[in-house]
Amino acid sequence: MFVIKKQSFSIQHLLNNQVPIPKELLTSYVSIGLDEKEVMLLIQLQRFMVERIDFPTPDQLTTFVTMKEQECAHLLRGLVQKGMLAIVQQEENDGKIKEAYDLNPLWDKLFQTEEDTKQDSDTSEGTIFILFEQEFGRPLSPFEIEMINAWLDEDQIAPSLVKAALRESVLMGKLNFKYIDRILREWKKKGIHSVEQARMSSKQFHARQNAPRSEGSSQSTRNSSFYYNWLEGED
Repeated sequence: MFVIKKQSFSIQHLLNNQVPIPKELLTSYVSIGLDEKEVMLLIQLQRFMVERIDFPTPDQLTTFVTMKEQECAHLLRGLVQKGMLAIVQQEENDGKIKEAYDLNPLWDKLFQTEEDTKQDSDTSEGTIFILFEQEFGRPLSPFEIEMINAWLDEDQIAPSLVKAALRESVLMGKLNFKYIDRILREWKKKGIHSVEQARMSSKQFHARQNAPRSEGSSQSTRNSSFYYNWLEGED
C-alpha cells in the first residue's frame, strides 16, 4: 500500500498570496524619479490594497519597513506631490465616504507612451507642488495639496497656468491660496486658457495699476524683478 505524503505547503495558498507587481516598476523606477524607499512603500501599499486595506496609516506601514512613522508620512506626501500617488474618496456600501490611496498615477507614469514622455515639461503636475513649497518656504498642508489637485483635476487648469497664477500672486505681494484661487477664477471668467493670454492680461492690469502713480513715488513691495521676467515671455 502506497501512502501519499501530504505536501508541507499548499501551492494554491501560495498563489493566492501573490502581490501583482509590474516588471516596469522594478526596471524603470529610477527613470521616473523614484528611489528604493519610495518603491518599497508603493509595493506595501499595493499589498495592503490586495488585502482590502485601502488607506493604511504610516504607523501600519512601519510594521513592514525599516522606516519610522515620520519618514513614512514624509515619503507618502512626497509621492503625492510627485504625481505618483493620489488620495481619493470612495463611497462604502452604507453610504459613508472614506479616503483611499490610488496607484493609478504611478501606473500611468510607468506605461505612458514615448510621445507622452516627450510632452512632459518642468510645468508638469509633479513639479507644481515643489514650486509652491519653494515660494511658501514650508511643506504644503493636506488641504493645500487637495486645493492644487482640484485646480488640476476638477477645474482642468493647465499646470503652466497654475504656475503663472503663483508667480502673479508673488508679484502682487499676496502669497496665499485664496488669492491664487481668485486669480485662476478671474482668468477662467475672462476665457484665459494659456500662459500667453495670462501674461497679456497681467501686463494690462499692472499698466493700469502703475499709471496714476507719480514719478517720484518710491512705494514698493518686495523685490519681484525675477517675477517680472514671466511677463516678458520667460516661462
